[in-house]
Amino acid sequence: MGSRPRFIDDLPLAGAAGAAGATALEPSPASDAALLDQYSRTVIGALERVRQAVAYIAVERRPPGNANGRGARGGTGSGFLFTPDGYLLTNSHVVHGATHIRVTLAEGATYDADLVGDDPDSDLAVLRIGSAEPLPHVELGESGKLQVGQIAIAVGNPLGLAQTVTTGVISALGRSLRSNSGRMIYDVIQTDAALNPGNSGGPLINSAGQVIGVNTAIIPGAQAICFATAIDTAKWVIMQLFAHGHVRRAYIGVAGTTTPISRRVQRYFGLTAASGVHVMEVVKGSPAAAGGLQTGDRIVAVDEQSIDGVDGLQRTLDASRIDRPVAVTVLRGAQRLDLTVTPSEQA
Repeated sequence: MGSRPRFIDDLPLAGAAGAAGATALEPSPASDAALLDQYSRTVIGALERVRQAVAYIAVERRPPGNANGRGARGGTGSGFLFTPDGYLLTNSHVVHGATHIRVTLAEGATYDADLVGDDPDSDLAVLRIGSAEPLPHVELGESGKLQVGQIAIAVGNPLGLAQTVTTGVISALGRSLRSNSGRMIYDVIQTDAALNPGNSGGPLINSAGQVIGVNTAIIPGAQAICFATAIDTAKWVIMQLFAHGHVRRAYIGVAGTTTPISRRVQRYFGLTAASGVHVMEVVKGSPAAAGGLQTGDRIVAVDEQSIDGVDGLQRTLDASRIDRPVAVTVLRGAQRLDLTVTPSEQA
């Protein structure tokens, strides 16, 4: 007979004699208390660095063409100040389409907020409030240095409960998440620090009180599977919004779908990816049309970089390729063609 699993109820009670006369280890309450106190001090210290900068955001949205406010819908979320002169970061889905935005800080002061920039593709937005005095603000950390298992602390206003704190760990790194616009958000942080509606846009912080992510989404019906946009991504979006009022991305003008490529075709053309982009439509007058792309083409590379699908193509078409000729490799029937396309800026 093989050995069976040992459940907790099978274990000897504390103080009972074990096999071969060994005595079970006595619990050490003092040590447990010290560990708990150290963890508590870490969390409390981190919160002291950010709590005053975490904001409650209330928005009003009016239906198009309705100036009298009838049928207006409200919404709430979270955000945080990241500069002393009143700039806040939040999620795009919290403020997108809002006609009025109100921000309430931890001490109760309320401000009207202006939308500086909104990027639905990364689900991030920047607001600004006016104040005669410097405002408390967070320190932005570096998400590129994170490790799985690190302490993660979420602060926000779930279900309208202001200044709610939950703790956990970083469960995984490098996840991807699809935004409401349909574009993929990459390098997303997964955490088990509990999030609920209203947490969106609030900070995810480390044990030093530095913001490492922007709390963004949960998986409905799951337990403790929550996601935050990495702060390194947010820093890049912030700079784009400050510089241009929007995030610059390249556009070629095709609609497509990810399609598999058979192994025989891969070997014949020397391809490394097992899929590509099947072009369903080429927009008339677009850079793709000018470059000779056709419906039915399969895009497999851009500047010799393999493209394995629609998300890979979107990721490749960043601001560095705007107004710069790029080589787009396509399969057309039994041919492999290298076409030259000059992407424009996405409107």
